[in-house]
Amino acid sequence: MITGYSIATLVVFVISIGFVIYPVSIPTPRRIPRIPINLTTAPILAIGILWAAQCLDPGVIRSGIVGTDGVKPYNILILFFSLAYMAITLDITGILQAAAFWVSNKGGSNGWKLYTYFYIMLTLLSILLGNDPVILSGTAFLVYYTKVAELNHISWLMSEFAAANTASMVLFVGNPTNVVICEGFSVNNAAFTAYTILPFVACSIFCFFALGGQYHDPKYVPRKLNHATNLNARSVLLDPVSAWVGSFMLGSTLVLCLVVSFFGIDVWMISLPFAVVKFIYDIAWDHYRFIRHQIPIVQKEPEENGGQPGEDITLDPMDPGETKSRHRQPNIILPTTDKVNSFPESDRTFNSKSPLLSYKALIADWRYKLIATHKKLHAHFPTFFTALPRLPFALVPFAFSQFILIEALSHQGWIDVFGTWLLRATHGDMYRTIWLIGVLGVILCNISGTNIGATILLTKVVRAAAPLLSDQTIRAAAIALAVASNIGAVSFTFSASLAGLLWRGILKQKGIIVPQSTFAYWNALPLVVMTVAGLSVVCAEMAVLY
Repeated sequence: MITGYSIATLVVFVISIGFVIYPVSIPTPRRIPRIPINLTTAPILAIGILWAAQCLDPGVIRSGIVGTDGVKPYNILILFFSLAYMAITLDITGILQAAAFWVSNKGGSNGWKLYTYFYIMLTLLSILLGNDPVILSGTAFLVYYTKVAELNHISWLMSEFAAANTASMVLFVGNPTNVVICEGFSVNNAAFTAYTILPFVACSIFCFFALGGQYHDPKYVPRKLNHATNLNARSVLLDPVSAWVGSFMLGSTLVLCLVVSFFGIDVWMISLPFAVVKFIYDIAWDHYRFIRHQIPIVQKEPEENGGQPGEDITLDPMDPGETKSRHRQPNIILPTTDKVNSFPESDRTFNSKSPLLSYKALIADWRYKLIATHKKLHAHFPTFFTALPRLPFALVPFAFSQFILIEALSHQGWIDVFGTWLLRATHGDMYRTIWLIGVLGVILCNISGTNIGATILLTKVVRAAAPLLSDQTIRAAAIALAVASNIGAVSFTFSASLAGLLWRGILKQKGIIVPQSTFAYWNALPLVVMTVAGLSVVCAEMAVLY
């Protein structure tokens, strides 16, 4: 029964999603930082309001953390962070940038050939590593490459974003939403790939044709490149030993996770030990290289030479007779000494005449010591201290908050209501369910606080309707949702996925601002094409299987 508490819960949930999509910051008195209401804080604030209003109780919060209906949030997050750490530390070795250089050399001066090669490379890497590490590395590389080659950056960056997010549907570890679906619908991890591989192929091919159609003008992808430099792929492979070790460990983890899924073992029990071993290896190997002075220190490119502050990627020609470029080994940028020593000595000296000045001096002194300590640790263990800030820690409070809020909707009866609506709309028909869940999944990725929130919500709704649905229809809904939750990231709002927020943040750091309207405009055609192609293949699969 829907009550006033139920309505209040739904209203607060919708408002929190609004702040996730369009974050704001509340002004505060001077010298006090503005209070952000965004992806991290809005859901937590919503939980606090609902708790104070007695719309949820501690039992609901516990269920949101521990999990219900076979979905275990801690399992999902441990698995995701374990694999993310291994993928990010593998990227730090330079192997992804080396692959990009190799592909660039193969493409040569033919613009469309190079565009196609980059699309294929990013797709393959995203299948193996997931979308986030590829977005991290590929976006930075393409910014520099398009700048040097004097290309229109939007066509190349939008292609990268679409390729990375589409390919993440292949493996169950490619996206946190895949893990939610596997656990929520009891889909075997290997079977998940068997179901999604054909929809992925269709989505990827049709997406590329859609991109080619909208970027046919030579101003987006020129027929012949004006600047084609032969790049030295070996020069950017910073740590070949770690590249081999990291590739082996990540590959072994993925294979074992697929194998143990047949025996009903939680996959985080496999991924976490591998991540711990990789962490120990990183610490030991960096210490070994440090004491042998084998960790190169990169210098920043001077701004007066055309470089941007903090650039650490150089397109280094193999032929010294070609366009000159300062040879630098791309590596981790350590904090500069001017930042560490930016506090005057007088500020770090205890002043006994004024308690306020003494307090400020004490804070400045502690800050100076922390920065100096971080610099030393960063220099000694660069792999870990470079990977640490790149881990998506914002996912932790957001994911748990989404589970709790949707559990609150269930507690107030809304999930049962939505399940009833699903049955009325589809009458239990498998093909209607595929299209309704698929299209709703794409739409909700934009309006329900990232694709994670949309996947959790629709998983709960289908499970609520499950007693009146056939097993085939439930399985079809799961695969349709898997397709929708991944291609839904290639959408109209950056907040449709964490990858979108990450992508926008990287571009902003590089001085490239992509407006929301531009992002939506260029994603519209690929998204519509992929939705139709992907869901059509799911229907064909179900027709053959059942």
